[in-house]
Amino acid sequence: MNKKDIPAIFRQLLKLDTHANNIVGVGQGQKYIRGKNTGQEALTILVKKKYQNSDLRNGAALPRIMDNTLTDIIEVGDIRLLGERMGYNRPAQPGMSLGHYKISAGTFGAVVKDKDTGELLILSNNHVLANITDGTDGRSSIGDAIIQPGIYDGGKPEECTIAQLHRFVPLYRATISPHCKIAKTFEMILNTCIHLLRPQYQVQVVRESEKLNLVDCAVAAPLDTAAISAEILEFGSVAGIKEATPGLPIKKSGRTTGVTYSQVLANNVTFKIAMSNQEYGIFSDQILAGPMSMPGDSGSLILTNDNYAIGLLFAGSEQATMFNKITHVLDKLNVTL
Repeated sequence: MNKKDIPAIFRQLLKLDTHANNIVGVGQGQKYIRGKNTGQEALTILVKKKYQNSDLRNGAALPRIMDNTLTDIIEVGDIRLLGERMGYNRPAQPGMSLGHYKISAGTFGAVVKDKDTGELLILSNNHVLANITDGTDGRSSIGDAIIQPGIYDGGKPEECTIAQLHRFVPLYRATISPHCKIAKTFEMILNTCIHLLRPQYQVQVVRESEKLNLVDCAVAAPLDTAAISAEILEFGSVAGIKEATPGLPIKKSGRTTGVTYSQVLANNVTFKIAMSNQEYGIFSDQILAGPMSMPGDSGSLILTNDNYAIGLLFAGSEQATMFNKITHVLDKLNVTL
């Protein structure tokens, strides 16, 4: 088989493709059977999804031999430009990169509506839109620039500002600095003594916080509503809201890993999460899912397979993903999907 024949074969295959534009490519490769390479030359046909012959209409099955060569069908999904999620896009869609101008990048989660004013707003995490603020630490302020894409993906405030921070739910650390004058005086005396012996050391008096976090969320007001779209990248419109239950299949569209799938493993989870190298917060009434995210996916809307929203992704590891219940998010921010 000559490589010059490949474009003509591809056009021929497209004419045979009667199953929702399923064929996406063709090339020269080798035949694999049950995952093992036979070493035989093959015409490699790339499809979005592999179907059983029983699921295909008559005549829709691909031929086993083309141009006197065995065919080998490989499922590759819907191939897209990688820059689509991480580049500058107007209108920007949920599933794309964005963030507060001081952070690296997170994910545009959804378009929501203010319950009181009807204003359209961008939904994501506090740590994506508001820089992990508790509202008193100066880490962010209402009106701060939200850029799309995020700084890590090349966004610049002077060129890529798409919205301004509008509202957030504070994030509380498990330990906080006390405001008590006695504690502050004790801290000062300790540091004065330590400085005489070890100038490079300093102590800080902290106390445990009794505050638990229920959500990690914030909203931003777009400078121009025409610059955003409510259609989630690769998923379309949100169908509504459902409750997360163990075993429920779920999916998300995120900045880093794109479309991924998993299932709910547990609900009503209380756990602690690292908020920096030295700080952690405690979250309650959360949902645990299997691995489906990486850094930068924070803020992604968690959906059922039929596009019902159940949560907002905010944390994870190589083994697990954590998300807030969507009902808590909407209630705390006073918005609707």
